[in-house]
Amino acid sequence: MSERKVLSKYYPPDFDPRTLGRSKAPKQAGPKVQTVRLMSPFSMKCTSCGEYIYKGRKFNARKETPQEEKYLGIQIYRFYIRCTRCSAEIVFRTDPRSQDYICEKGAKRNTDPWKRGLGDDPTKDETDDQRLDRLEREMAEAEGNGDAERNAMAELEAKTADAKREMAVADALDEIRSRNARIERAKKEGVEVEVVDRGPTAEEEERRRQEREDEEAARRAFAFARGQDALEEVLMEDVDGEWRGSGAGTPVSETRGVMGPPPVPSPAAPAKVVDAPTGVDAPAPSFKRTVKKKKDHAALLGIKKKQPLV
Repeated sequence: MSERKVLSKYYPPDFDPRTLGRSKAPKQAGPKVQTVRLMSPFSMKCTSCGEYIYKGRKFNARKETPQEEKYLGIQIYRFYIRCTRCSAEIVFRTDPRSQDYICEKGAKRNTDPWKRGLGDDPTKDETDDQRLDRLEREMAEAEGNGDAERNAMAELEAKTADAKREMAVADALDEIRSRNARIERAKKEGVEVEVVDRGPTAEEEERRRQEREDEEAARRAFAFARGQDALEEVLMEDVDGEWRGSGAGTPVSETRGVMGPPPVPSPAAPAKVVDAPTGVDAPAPSFKRTVKKKKDHAALLGIKKKQPLV
């Protein structure tokens, strides 16, 4: 069995390495040709035997690149295939202008329903100048159609505005006619009619009066609340001053206005009645929230609480 990776090669006795020089063959003349694998770009019928070749059939074709055939700088390629039945040569090339292919020899292209009418295209053999002129005309026509559409929209908007105006005028005329008819009917009945500008109705007057009364009541309530707050502040200052005077042995006039904690009265001493200032009226009832003292339900049930150690 021979080795897979050969390290030594056999040289015959008559081998002459000088005969292995590179040979320079002349360059190939004419267009460049190479073998490629492709599919038929369209369905066709062979003109020699009538064989139908459907679109997508694979062939080993020769691809030719003629350097002198170009369209606007785009290279045109020519392909050579053979019929699958009679082996007749079929030639077709690319068409960059229509982005399609053109069958040149050996077969006839089948009619494509979605491309019907392209054979009668008058722009098929037009020159570049003719094509530019045609494109300019088409662009001008498109712009003219756009202006026509814009004009149609403006006319429609104007008609809509006119219709709204006519409807408003008709409503105003109907109202005037109804008012004139009412006046004429009243005149026939012998009632004098005068067109005057009516003032506010009785309901509006009543509503305005109620609003004024509500505002006045709210103003009085707020003024009374402010007076009650000021009165309570004066009374609290007087009470604090008397408590500080009884605890430190100083008169009330000296201790008034000095901040400090109130003294704790002894249980045996009777509660001292504080007279309100002579120039101040009796305080009105306050609507402030007061915290009620909780009942000792444990004492009512006979449960004795343990005194804290600390």
